[in-house]
Amino acid sequence: MYAYTGKILHVNVSNGNVKTKTFDDEFAQTYIGGTGFGIKTLIDNQKPGIDAFDPENPLIYALGAVCGTMVPCAASKFGVFAKSPQSNMLGEAYSTGAWGAELRHAGYDIIVIKGKAKKPVYLWIDDESVQLMDASHIWGKSTLETEETIKKDLGDQYIRVSAIGQGGENLVRVACLINDYFRAAGRTGLGAVMGSKNLKAVAVRGSNDVKVASPSDLQELCRDLYERCKGPKTSKYRTLGTAANVLSMNSQACMPTRNFQSATFEGAEKVSGEYLNENYVVKIQGCTSCAMRCEHIATVPEGTFKGATARVEYEPTMAFGPYCGVDRLDAVIRAIELSNLYGVDAISTGIIIGFAMECFEKGIINEKDTGGLALNFGNAEAMTQMVEKIALRQDVGNIFAEGVKGASEKLGHGSEEFAMHIKGVEMTGYDVRGLKTAALGYAVSRRGADHQRHGAYGPDLGGQVDRFKAEKNRGPIVMANEDNYCIFDSMILCKFSRGIWKGYDEIAKLYTMVTGIPMKGKELQVAGERMSNLARLYNIREGLTRKGDTLPPRVMKLPIPEGVAKGSFVSQQDLDILLDGYYEARGWTNEGVPKPERLKALKLADYSNIIKKKRESKA
Repeated sequence: MYAYTGKILHVNVSNGNVKTKTFDDEFAQTYIGGTGFGIKTLIDNQKPGIDAFDPENPLIYALGAVCGTMVPCAASKFGVFAKSPQSNMLGEAYSTGAWGAELRHAGYDIIVIKGKAKKPVYLWIDDESVQLMDASHIWGKSTLETEETIKKDLGDQYIRVSAIGQGGENLVRVACLINDYFRAAGRTGLGAVMGSKNLKAVAVRGSNDVKVASPSDLQELCRDLYERCKGPKTSKYRTLGTAANVLSMNSQACMPTRNFQSATFEGAEKVSGEYLNENYVVKIQGCTSCAMRCEHIATVPEGTFKGATARVEYEPTMAFGPYCGVDRLDAVIRAIELSNLYGVDAISTGIIIGFAMECFEKGIINEKDTGGLALNFGNAEAMTQMVEKIALRQDVGNIFAEGVKGASEKLGHGSEEFAMHIKGVEMTGYDVRGLKTAALGYAVSRRGADHQRHGAYGPDLGGQVDRFKAEKNRGPIVMANEDNYCIFDSMILCKFSRGIWKGYDEIAKLYTMVTGIPMKGKELQVAGERMSNLARLYNIREGLTRKGDTLPPRVMKLPIPEGVAKGSFVSQQDLDILLDGYYEARGWTNEGVPKPERLKALKLADYSNIIKKKRESKA
């Protein structure tokens, strides 16, 4: 077996039991890596209906097929999977940096962690040596302090660490995992799952080579790919970074502002990628094998937040900027930095604070609840302090640590009407009221409110469709995008590089060069569809119905008030048209359930019992 190690590491932190299992070429060819490995391993190693904080909810790390190789923008990516404490359905998050490559060099493709330690521990993987180490001295410390302490304790600054901060320890439902200081496996609350196991970190050191099947052919292809990565298809990421989206989204009236009260922000110029790069960016760097270098590191040079440093991307900038009515990049950078240190998802945390601000302005909470904070839209200092309150569950932060959905259920008073989440996961940086293909992608996304599983904003903003119109033909578009992204997240290839690839055939050729396993473009495309269906089966098993494929009330009731998208919203009739077209394209029932014949064609017949139980429960 090439590239893959073929090894799955199982660790029970309750009793310290460690064992290694293997997988074969058929498993690899069927599920590819990353997404496929993660969802397959999760559904096979977890009891239906389990609570996210149950010790038997497995926390899974899975590597991509090309991890550890010379393939650009792909050599160190990894996925993390578990049942989500936000959605109570599929939890998945992806990160990069250098951690993933280190795990493959250590000799593993998948880690499955179960149990709950009696006291804080961290997992130390040093090639074949796998140990649980005492973490009492780092429990309560930030992700940065944790990483630095572990490296010092083990005497090696090149050890790679994936850790939680106080957010994960406190079971904040939007807690994440941080590696390489600035990189986050951010969404769906998987840091809280790690915290529920009393597991502080996974530290890895590897010394094994990664061998590929056709090194000369791979080198030639990668040389070409590196040149493409330096071309026009990636120029945005190499120059301004993803923060370049701020002015673009604002001009097209799809910038979520003040908790979706607006779709344009009057202070957009002050939080734009242009302003960021001119005044705050001190370094641009890349991940292992990256030819793009999209990571824009910003430092605040003066003022209240002097010295604050963070990797700044569009989504957290949107969340802590326009979403909270804040037009100060110094505060945005500080809020992102605090999110990284405490180990909470910066996107979700910003969305939660924007929701809290509307609750404050509507009188649902007051300064007594907030510990004296005047939590109005635009209050930059209060915004940064709320990050800490949420991570540490202080004052009203204890309620908002449950996420937008959980907080709205506790607060009541009509707050559910402006709680911006899908399936319990907070919205991201696209106002989908005027992006109806994207609205469908969000509604059916397997991990809740999300743009990274489908990229369906592309056809809307690119002019391929009328973005203000709901049509059944959006179903095949979203399906194709989802299946394509499944392959990107299984290989795992950076989505910023998606413009450089020449379709499934080239990616399949790459797969064969690396692994030695024969693969055609069509086979790869079918594998993407297989993973989409397997994810759907998992969520159905955990209780998803058509009713769950929906959008926040504000998206469906409050039209965009201004800008080029003025008057647009997604009605229930719109959503039904979109869902019917999507389910039909997928070959599912009108309730969104995969049909047995489709599962058989996708080599998923072994999971037909899930849909059988679904039918029986309705009978």
